Amino acid sequence: MDEHQYVLQMKNICKTFPGIVALDQVSLHIKKGEVHALMGENGAGKSTLMKILAGVEQPDSGDIILNGRKVFFNRPLDAMNHGISMIHQELNSILDMTIAENIFIGREPCYKLGIVNTQELKARTRELFQSVGMDINPDKKLVELSVAEMQMVEIVKAISYNADIIIMDEPTSAITDREVDKLYEIIRKLTGQGKSIIYISHKMNEIYKVCDAITVLRDGRYIATRPTEELNQQQLISLMVGRDLKDMYVKQSSRIGETYLEVKGLTRKGKFSNIHLHVRQGEILGIAGLMGAGRTELVETIFGAYKADAGEIYVKQKKVDMSNPGSAISNGISLVTEDRKLFGLNLKFSVKDNTTLANLKKFTRFRQIINFKEEKQTVDHQMKYLNIKASNRNTMVNTLSGGNQQKVVLAKWLLCNPDLLILDEPTRGIDVGSKAEIYKIISQLANEQKAIIMISSEMPELLGMSDRIIVLHEGKITGEFLREEFDQEKIMACAAGFEKERSIV
Repeated sequence: MDEHQYVLQMKNICKTFPGIVALDQVSLHIKKGEVHALMGENGAGKSTLMKILAGVEQPDSGDIILNGRKVFFNRPLDAMNHGISMIHQELNSILDMTIAENIFIGREPCYKLGIVNTQELKARTRELFQSVGMDINPDKKLVELSVAEMQMVEIVKAISYNADIIIMDEPTSAITDREVDKLYEIIRKLTGQGKSIIYISHKMNEIYKVCDAITVLRDGRYIATRPTEELNQQQLISLMVGRDLKDMYVKQSSRIGETYLEVKGLTRKGKFSNIHLHVRQGEILGIAGLMGAGRTELVETIFGAYKADAGEIYVKQKKVDMSNPGSAISNGISLVTEDRKLFGLNLKFSVKDNTTLANLKKFTRFRQIINFKEEKQTVDHQMKYLNIKASNRNTMVNTLSGGNQQKVVLAKWLLCNPDLLILDEPTRGIDVGSKAEIYKIISQLANEQKAIIMISSEMPELLGMSDRIIVLHEGKITGEFLREEFDQEKIMACAAGFEKERSIV
């Protein structure tokens, strides 16, 4: 190995947390101007290794060699000063601050007396976004943005440091195809300038589109490094999970029953208008669309999180008033939200507390006394059924991998025994092994005559799991496809606003 060809070498990195060996003698070598994928299941050690490189964590042992010189980072600022920036998987935005303030926090242009030059701050922000082909209002607060828009702010923020090595940890987990294409253009521009990208993603198609080389970790250990062209998808999955994963989308044929939910003319001003849809028992209805299409806003309104301005909702042919989530739950509807950490979990609670949070009345008796024995038995059953990997029911949920956190969210809502389960990006940011398990669960639920609505920005996921797909564009339905009609190009055309004559189903 010619070590002079590498701008970055991480050698024999070890890191332990109480009771957990996160990294065991892990190495990584990065060349100048390359896009290097770091692959592995959740819990493999990818994020921990990158946090060490970014100065967020410090290794117990091992060396970091940057441009031939050994370095040690005590804090993120040390890494930034050495030309390393990171797009974190979990958004670190400050919601009450503007886009401009978030981008340049701690680096604001100031007058001589230390007063922030707001005009220059805004001008720099506009210039930065224009350089990546985006036009934004720098005064807009983060709280007003969607998760996808916040993700793009994080991406641009990382680029703003003008770093030589940029770590991208799940950069496309919350953005849709149009924004992904922009990101690819940004990456090509950066590597053309000699910058190196370390790219973490569970989306296989991205790895093969943008990455030059792949390093695989498993259970905190280094497994292999290969040029991307030398690994096919099945070989890569085998390296990641240590076994073959056949039939990724385990869609079982289920009996399609009566219509469970029907929406007529549902409208929420500025979000979506005149939506007509239905979903039947045993059916998986996929919803496709680009960022800003109104998919999340639609299902949140159906769930009662927001009030519709017009339209009607029917459950089992009976008109219902879905004015709040309590109404939805009482009508047999549950929602697994897009952002599990912000809306789906209480990270300071245990697996047990998160699982029973939405349905404590199931375990309460006289004078609201909780039957703790029954609660524990039920949680243990859910953990076994969903294969939640945790030491025990009292494990803090913030210590779990992304896939296991998502299963806890599922456990919480399945405990309500819903007749309709709405899944908003159910596999966002989780590994291929956990994805396969969640697909199996979804298919089993449909087989049990549950109605399923699934939003996904991953087209293979929609095509693999749905019985029927509707497409939204700018708050309107532009297409509807039966399973035998599925065509990725036609669905994407509808997502871009080219309307298809809707099927009569």
